[in-house]
Amino acid sequence: MSKKFPVIAITGSSGAGTTTVKKSFQHIFRREMINAHIIEGDSFHRYNRIEMREKMAAAEKAGHKHLSHFGPEANLLEELSDLFAGYSNNGTGRSRLYLHDDVEAAPFGQEQGTFTPWEEIPHGTDLLFYEGLHGGYADERTNVAENVDLLVGVVPIINLEWIQKLHRDQASRGYSKEAVVETILRRMPDYVKYICPQFSKTHVNFQRVPIVDTSNPFVARDIPTPDESMVIIRFTNPKGIDFSYLLSMLDNSWMTRPNSIVIPGGKMGLAMQLIFTPMILKIMDQKKKAF
Repeated sequence: MSKKFPVIAITGSSGAGTTTVKKSFQHIFRREMINAHIIEGDSFHRYNRIEMREKMAAAEKAGHKHLSHFGPEANLLEELSDLFAGYSNNGTGRSRLYLHDDVEAAPFGQEQGTFTPWEEIPHGTDLLFYEGLHGGYADERTNVAENVDLLVGVVPIINLEWIQKLHRDQASRGYSKEAVVETILRRMPDYVKYICPQFSKTHVNFQRVPIVDTSNPFVARDIPTPDESMVIIRFTNPKGIDFSYLLSMLDNSWMTRPNSIVIPGGKMGLAMQLIFTPMILKIMDQKKKAF
């Protein structure tokens, strides 16, 4: 943890909606004129797209059918931990970009599915912001989470997560339904072992629950809309959270436990602004006092 050089991390699996949460934070950063250096978790994958396909094929041939980006084998988690620790100490560290498609790759003159060269984060940023799979990762060797000042989890119930991934990967990445289902099945052991435990470490957790039938996610024609869902927000430490204010600002919301509030899905963006703006302003105030 660092008052001078804070780290904020959003953690959640592919298709969970972490990118939407990132946009909410970016709105806060712009409004409050905070210079945040943003890191995408994909940039800490160990292999580029072609290498990963080759590694998966080789692993499957050797009897290991569950190699996935969810697990440590396919990621540079020690390097990610070093980045968080280094930034917490001196406000800099090494980062790079993963180029998902031709649009992202074109300015760099590279192929899609590759990484840009490692570069030093410039001095003078206000905080480090991470969005990806492993912001709360920890095992006996590597502890990414220990240097995170604010850790946020995004985890739809599993059927909804699968629906979102199926629709995204088919629509924007051109994958077949069969290929997406194969990916879901392959990475399930790593999801259970490495992704789920992170949500026990989050300071705030957002779990979206649809209120329409998602019993068979593999035949769902549409992703349930925000208005067709509720969101459970759980605070690890509810001390200092003004639940009365949140309930008054978020119509049709209610509390289910002393640390949990349920809100309409369409209010998730507003809830994030109400919850995280004061948290970030407090972090920035502590930063100023530390200097």
